[in-house]
Amino acid sequence: MEKLTSKQLAELQQDLLQLRQELQTLLRTSAESSRPVQLDQPIGRLSRMEALQQQMAKTNRLGHEQRLQQVENALKMIRHGNFGECRSCEEPVGFARLKVRPETPFCLNCQEEREGKR
Repeated sequence: MEKLTSKQLAELQQDLLQLRQELQTLLRTSAESSRPVQLDQPIGRLSRMEALQQQMAKTNRLGHEQRLQQVENALKMIRHGNFGECRSCEEPVGFARLKVRPETPFCLNCQEEREGKR
């Protein structure tokens, strides 16, 4: 794979900034639905469905928080001049992969190895 051009790098930086904004918005709007329900409050009995919905909201929120941290790390890598380099093998990740998932720290081969797909 080839290293990123300055134009590609600028495009991916914009993608990351937009993704950061979207994730921050999702986290703000999901804050209320992922808060634990206080059972001592007079809201009636917490149904199984409500508990499942609350757990799904917490899980989604955790995923958004983790992805936001990856975005912040990628933006930091841009500032330090080593964005687009696989953290495992140090080879270029590739523009096509970064365009789909700009916060990814691994090339496709290393990601598959980490997931046990090889």
